[in-house]
Amino acid sequence: MAFGILYDFLMGQSIEAYRFFGAHFEKRGITSGVVFRLYAPLAEDVSVLGDWNGWDYSRDKMNRIDDSGTWEIFIPNLYNYQGYKFHFKNAKGQYVDKADPFAFYSEMRPLTASRLFDIENFAWHDEQWLETRDRNFDKPMSIYEIHIGSWKGKIGDRFPSYEEIADYLIPYLKESGFTHVEIMPITQYPFDGSWGYQATGFFSVDSRYGNPFQLMSFVDRMHQAGFGVILDFAPVHFANDAFALREYDGSCLYEYSDPKHTFSQWGSCLFDLGKDPVRSFLMSAMNYFLDYFHFDGIRCDAVSNIVYWDGNKNNGENGGATEFLKRLNGKIHYKHPDVMMIAEDSTDFQGVTKPVEFGGLGFDYKWDLGWMNDTLKYYSKDPIYKKWEHNRITFSMAYFWSENFLLPLSHDEVVHGKGTLINKMSGDYETKFALLRNLLTYQFAHPGKKLNFMGNELASFDEWNEDRSLPWVLLTFPKHDSVRRLVRDLNLIYRAEPAMHVEEYNPCHYAWTMVDNADQSVFAFERHVGESDLLFVFNMTPNYYEQYDVGVHNEGEWYELFNSDKDVYGGWNQYNGLNVNTSPGGPENRPYHVTIKLGSYAALILKRIVEKPSKKKGSKKHVQK
Repeated sequence: MAFGILYDFLMGQSIEAYRFFGAHFEKRGITSGVVFRLYAPLAEDVSVLGDWNGWDYSRDKMNRIDDSGTWEIFIPNLYNYQGYKFHFKNAKGQYVDKADPFAFYSEMRPLTASRLFDIENFAWHDEQWLETRDRNFDKPMSIYEIHIGSWKGKIGDRFPSYEEIADYLIPYLKESGFTHVEIMPITQYPFDGSWGYQATGFFSVDSRYGNPFQLMSFVDRMHQAGFGVILDFAPVHFANDAFALREYDGSCLYEYSDPKHTFSQWGSCLFDLGKDPVRSFLMSAMNYFLDYFHFDGIRCDAVSNIVYWDGNKNNGENGGATEFLKRLNGKIHYKHPDVMMIAEDSTDFQGVTKPVEFGGLGFDYKWDLGWMNDTLKYYSKDPIYKKWEHNRITFSMAYFWSENFLLPLSHDEVVHGKGTLINKMSGDYETKFALLRNLLTYQFAHPGKKLNFMGNELASFDEWNEDRSLPWVLLTFPKHDSVRRLVRDLNLIYRAEPAMHVEEYNPCHYAWTMVDNADQSVFAFERHVGESDLLFVFNMTPNYYEQYDVGVHNEGEWYELFNSDKDVYGGWNQYNGLNVNTSPGGPENRPYHVTIKLGSYAALILKRIVEKPSKKKGSKKHVQK
């Protein structure tokens, strides 16, 4: 079996290379120890140095076990947390010390050694969750994106552990109504400011927050509490630190040898995704976290830099890299048919969420960064200019049905001088809050799964900083706490109403009812599934309407399910307290209309009351669901 994995690794077909390479605790006869295996084709005179041998390169020499460049040694009587590195002569004739590319644990920066850790035999308690897990196509998925180290901040001078974060995160997620949490990269990385996107250890759990079992415990507890966990993973590039993957055996083993493509725009080294061993390395790394840590999905970062050379469409498609993505998604879905693969892609590359067997890349979901950019630009405009930007709201539905889109308001939108969500809103203090409430309602109303970065619900005016905690003190101010309550209520409505998540990628369940009203900047659309028939109305200006006609497609009685202008959300309380009935004809040639009160910057959700025959013959009853 072991050499079968090696063959698949060399052919670019392995998603389990971690079972062969790295450092594994084994028992040979009556002797317990660790077997080390390293892939370094151009290395010579390879040895393992570590705590147990005084870091003496002459003591534990490795044996080359095949012509591909695989090295192996069994060393008895070792134990968890002992540090080690590989020492060898590289292709340039230099003796170097390198960390283990397949290490399961590592020293915390600024130290650079790998550490032994036995990853077997963790006691899981999430069987019930795994039995019912799927890819959520017809289920609500509202994702809370979190940076582990800064959600609550440091405890004294140390980072919180994975378990400590779970202690606080689980009750907060229950209170807030989210369904999933997405954690920013926790593969080992040296520079805090990279947020984990420039890693040195792709199988190594970030030691800032604990060991592999502690991360497993985090996921296990999240599952028991009813929350899915998604891992953010960066398969495009790696940190250029000399102790790690860069020029590993003296050659460009993991990166491109062509100097035009060796380095990314971030200064990191680009993975050569056309090399078969590199493909196996990365596919195995993602599968390792799915297999051993029970993650429910992988979010692949910077897919635009995979599908196009240097992320630029004008440079053409990177065929070797797109083949990697097809292979990755095909193999992951074959082994884990209930796990989600999510692409963070800013391009118009076709077929990102199309199945591999039909010529697509095979992802389940794609971030709709076009929606995000257009929407935030629109909300930043002064109301008098919004009529000229009308298409920024309508355009998303022109292409939405082409992919399975996910609507992100992520960490990228609240850093590097971009301003937080509330800072992006136009107007004065009160107006910014009103527009933020409108924006969040629009995100939940729009088809597509949802993602919000931690702190969006706090309406913070300060950008996120990885070195400090979120400003939780804001919840002592009613204006900010009202936004958190609005997010909670939107999550609860989203989860309760089938029209907002069932078959949401099927256009037959969506219909514009007001799309061309650029002069007033009012939008409205319906979404319906079965008895769940919802009307969403958005007033994008400060104009107040005591009576406003909105077209609908179905006749009947409607009641206001949600209004962002209610005082409990910090609004002016211009809401519809009584049910409204349809009348014939409507704006933009709709068959019917309802007349509603429409507050300044208000976002409304109305639900149609479905009449059902009662058990008594000839009578009817109202049903509100």
